[in-house]
Amino acid sequence: MTPIPFLLRLSANNDRAWMAEHRAEYDAVRAQWLADLQRFIDACSLWEPAYGRLRAADCAFRIHRDTRFSPDKTPYKTFFSAYLGPLGRKINAAGLYISCGVNPDADGLFGGLWNPDAAALRKMRRAIVDNIEEWEEILAEPELQRNFPQFIGATLKTIPKGWDRNHPQAHYLRLLHYGREYPLDSAFWADPDWPERAAAILRPLKPLIDFINYTLFEE
Repeated sequence: MTPIPFLLRLSANNDRAWMAEHRAEYDAVRAQWLADLQRFIDACSLWEPAYGRLRAADCAFRIHRDTRFSPDKTPYKTFFSAYLGPLGRKINAAGLYISCGVNPDADGLFGGLWNPDAAALRKMRRAIVDNIEEWEEILAEPELQRNFPQFIGATLKTIPKGWDRNHPQAHYLRLLHYGREYPLDSAFWADPDWPERAAAILRPLKPLIDFINYTLFEE
């Protein structure tokens, strides 16, 4: 069961009264999403054993939006999403993110580190420069290049403070995120085997994720 039909209807009726009337349908769709998400986690754990201890409920995000600081006061997200990190969705570390919804621009498979803080950025910049051959070997791997050809997200317009503006790795030093994305369309989620397909697509990102997490957490 794909959640897309329900999410399309929710997108057109994004209010609490409609959700209350369709709560049983939402609960059924959510239960199927969690079951499929667990299959995805189990498939990923075949190549990343750390994910083997994760449960779907620890990785899935709530459908409720935080509207406190947003001009958009619609109460619900129009997508289901989840994050697989060392402790599910609860730690600022590199991992896997999946999003299934009605907006093609936001749908996809993501791996890496998104929006790191200043301390993590400093660690990453130093690690990349000090281990540039390993870093570039990871990025040049053919399967990664085929599925995830480039980093996504905003970058600095200039070299960060403290680095030579002509530094040979300037293009890496300007990164503000260390993630790559595989865009999807709604047909992907209609395939009953999407959990295993998604795990296979994301597998080439493991060396990149390992590099980032080692950098962040090494003593």
